[in-house]
Amino acid sequence: MRSRLFTPGPTQIPEAVRLAAGATFPYHRGPAFKKLFQEVQDNLRYFFQTKQEVIVLTASGTGGMEACVCNLFSAGETVLVLAGGKFGERWAELGRAYGLQVVLMEVPWGQPVDYAALENLIKTTHHVSGVFCTHSETSTGSLTDVKRVAEIVRRHSEALFVVDGVTSVGVLPFHFDEWQIDACVSGSQKGAMAPPGLAFVALSERAWHKHSRSTLPRFYFDFTTARQAAQEQGTSWTPAITTIVSLAESLRRIQANSLEYYWSHYARLAASFRAGVQALGLAIFPKVPSNALTAVTVPSGVEGRALVSRLREGYGVTVAGGQGQLKGRIFRVTHMGDYDHLDQIGLMAALEMALAEAGWRLEWGAGLAAMQHAYHDSSSRQG
Repeated sequence: MRSRLFTPGPTQIPEAVRLAAGATFPYHRGPAFKKLFQEVQDNLRYFFQTKQEVIVLTASGTGGMEACVCNLFSAGETVLVLAGGKFGERWAELGRAYGLQVVLMEVPWGQPVDYAALENLIKTTHHVSGVFCTHSETSTGSLTDVKRVAEIVRRHSEALFVVDGVTSVGVLPFHFDEWQIDACVSGSQKGAMAPPGLAFVALSERAWHKHSRSTLPRFYFDFTTARQAAQEQGTSWTPAITTIVSLAESLRRIQANSLEYYWSHYARLAASFRAGVQALGLAIFPKVPSNALTAVTVPSGVEGRALVSRLREGYGVTVAGGQGQLKGRIFRVTHMGDYDHLDQIGLMAALEMALAEAGWRLEWGAGLAAMQHAYHDSSSRQG
């Protein structure tokens, strides 16, 4: 039985990208690597839709998040965190770990952001140095309107606007410069369709100016050190060389097809999959879902963790379960990465069988038919 990966990170990566990792890799201080790394830096600007520099760190997305906190702020500064899930809460945890005064705007998991309440909180909180937001909340499948949040922040404060774009950049429409974002973190294992191990941080000129005055301790993650190394087409420390080689291949592919192609492709996969699960009588968990992934509420009478195990062990299909307060209550299926509609047909067939085995009454083929119709209809509209 062949295994199929449908988790929201790591995602499935193209064969050419996997093969690139197996090639002989260059010495990271030699001319071949410098040429490759310059290409990666240039293509990351396109990936983020920015003219600014993008820092590359050998770390997970959380490492990129921590780097933003310790490079852009000073102990005692007040920051506002918009948190509607596990990764939004991570911004708050990082801020507190570095001695920041964290003002938390809690959004019930799966519920939409109250933008009027956010605007009022920013207006009434004194001396806000930073606002942190998660664009696509991986733990709930929820989407936040980052452009709208940026407009609110700009209208009412001088705060830096820092975004977790780990499951949004390369997946959803995202315009770093146009939306006036100050810092955004992403990673290699999601929309970039490369192996895990790299974090990317795009930074505005405002962010670089704030960095020059930040007094928090850092060493491995220091942006100044990373910027100086990048200007010489290198990295501060020994990087994940094979991952950078794979990333270079993936970014070429993204550039050749265009970001708009992927934005549209993931939107079609998400819409058709949701039509399928709803036809089976299942509910989509978030009120405003992200096209990066779909979080589905486990139906009454079905044990969520057992359903995830049944899919993996019985059909070779790996999806993600819920995290934190959502353990056993949802399962999460990715749409980003190297997937197409035929991959989703296999997934939906396995889901129907696993649900039936778990005792959920359904009409055989209802999910498959609804998904097929939705995908076909979206194809017709595009044509």
